[in-house]
Amino acid sequence: MGKQNSKLKPEVLDDLRSNTDFSDRELQEWYKGFLQDCPSGHLTVEEFKKIYGNFFPYGDASKFAEHVFRTFDANNDATIDFREFIIALSVTSRGALENKLKWAFSMYDLDGNGYISRGEMLEIVQAIYKMVGTVMKMPEDESTPEKRTDKIFRQMDRNADGKLSLPEFIEGAKSDPSIVRLLQCDPSGAVAQEPSS
Repeated sequence: MGKQNSKLKPEVLDDLRSNTDFSDRELQEWYKGFLQDCPSGHLTVEEFKKIYGNFFPYGDASKFAEHVFRTFDANNDATIDFREFIIALSVTSRGALENKLKWAFSMYDLDGNGYISRGEMLEIVQAIYKMVGTVMKMPEDESTPEKRTDKIFRQMDRNADGKLSLPEFIEGAKSDPSIVRLLQCDPSGAVAQEPSS
């Protein structure tokens, strides 16, 4: 009985194939794994934080995981279903740079007003620093979340209005790959583990 539920229906597979960069086989594998980790088919923020935390054993990933969760939860129902999970995973692990940057922008734009304020950036950067703990050695000009946020704003805030628009964010990241490193510490690697063959 449980076996039957671990296969995606053809119409669901069609939808996911057109909205992700995964093959049918990969989608079925991810679905099977998703149901093993989450038999209800819906992942709560607490479950997500627990899973996410496993990838960062030397730091506290809970706050950053909450931000990732919010960005994955496309319909804002406080759970992530398989469709939301696999579409976000496709963008973060296989999407074009511009799509990854739009996704990252939506995570940093905490209030959803179309801009990233210094405060919003600082909140995410603080969460990243807590997550990586003392494992990553930061250069002196990035030794605190405040310094890192200042550095990002110096490089990206072209019109010096104290907030980043989506075009500034994308242009800044594309023109200087080190900005992408500044923004991420590669958090997508935490949820972008390929299924085992």
